[in-house]
Amino acid sequence: MQQFFGTGVALVTPFKEDLSVDVTALAAIVEHCISGGIDYLVVLGTTAESTTLNKEEKQLVMNTVVNANADRLPLVVGIGGNNTHAVVEELKTLDISDFDAILSVSPYYNKPTQEGIYQHFKAIAAATPKPIILYNVPSRTGSNILPQTVLRLADIENIIAIKEASGDMVQVMQITKDKPKDFLVISGDDFTALPTVLAGGAGVISVLGQGLPNAFSTMINLGLQQQADAAYDIHNTLNAGMHLIFKEGNPAGIKSIFETLALATAKVRLPLIEASPSLKAEIAAFVIAKTKVLA
Repeated sequence: MQQFFGTGVALVTPFKEDLSVDVTALAAIVEHCISGGIDYLVVLGTTAESTTLNKEEKQLVMNTVVNANADRLPLVVGIGGNNTHAVVEELKTLDISDFDAILSVSPYYNKPTQEGIYQHFKAIAAATPKPIILYNVPSRTGSNILPQTVLRLADIENIIAIKEASGDMVQVMQITKDKPKDFLVISGDDFTALPTVLAGGAGVISVLGQGLPNAFSTMINLGLQQQADAAYDIHNTLNAGMHLIFKEGNPAGIKSIFETLALATAKVRLPLIEASPSLKAEIAAFVIAKTKVLA
């Protein structure tokens, strides 16, 4: 699964002023990522505001990214939920032939047991031959996929990786220590991306990386080469931006970066709201001040 080493990015869904999907801006963001050295693209994740997109809009986003990518980078599509039957049915009916893997979030809100989480992903894996990347994000789901459950799931042939966003480096290190050799541990947090890589992880699915792709991908590549000092020099430069883009929620912050870069509006759909004017000013100042350093 070498195609999922390095820096993946969880793409935003840019909106026009009327909050319709801006396919021109989305294609421009894809190009921005590819030219900046990103290794793969993730479509319809949390950062894409996928819960506010209808079926037709999701298909439009998928088609736009596939066409803009033009077979240059591997593609991952987010398909998950807390209704196992509905996820299985979606996998059976949705055409995902252009995508190389599925990112599937742990069930949220209904807080299943570890056995429930295991059976959920086992059913999903049985419904598709596509490689599956588990997504553990307890701050959003209300439950944590414990390391022992991850290791059980890693024995299922087409479950190939976990996007680990617990923020718990002890948990990350336990999984990297005990996992099968070909199972990938991918950071789901920009803050823990470099430590995860240096601990044996495969890379990151980043938010900030799509705004500043060159710097972020260089940092991760240095980490994969165990050049920790050089990688941390970039991490320390990016650190302020990591904090700023999550200060008022995701993806309000990263969309503010795209507004600063004149690639897309900062529009988001309710219940999310745009970054405040003061935060936008901080983000713009960061991007402008760091452009030469992060180029």
